[in-house]
Amino acid sequence: MDDLYHFTKANIITGAIEYVAGKTREEKPKTLRVPLNSIATEILAKYADLEGEQLLPLISTQKYNDAIKEAFTAAGITRNVTILNPLTRQSEIRPLNEVASSHLARRTFCGNLYKKVKDPNLVGSLSGHAEGSKAFARYRDIDEEMKRELVSMIE
Repeated sequence: MDDLYHFTKANIITGAIEYVAGKTREEKPKTLRVPLNSIATEILAKYADLEGEQLLPLISTQKYNDAIKEAFTAAGITRNVTILNPLTRQSEIRPLNEVASSHLARRTFCGNLYKKVKDPNLVGSLSGHAEGSKAFARYRDIDEEMKRELVSMIE
């Protein structure tokens, strides 16, 4: 989320956004390059006339996460999910629209890409995860659909 607040128009380079992830800036800085799809390009075009160098209008992290929750609610994405309560460390069942956040959006981006290409290193290269990253393993879910696809490949 922090990286989003530092993006400027200069980060857009030949159809992609390029940046050095804040988490790796001090240890092993690595430039990430994420190609922009048509939806991202459309969003950026909407704010092309924004004054200054900032890429998007900025709001506080809390307001950004509140807006994500509102979008989930408006879209009817309210199914129950099991989460770990960070205070009690106990599992709880909560509606997804109540727990949605920018980090959930990042995990969903990675998880959806992984379902398409099933290559953790390729998807990890877009999200700033190192090859073989244990952290990235939490972003992907090998579900029944993926298992069926895999088995059908040998028919």
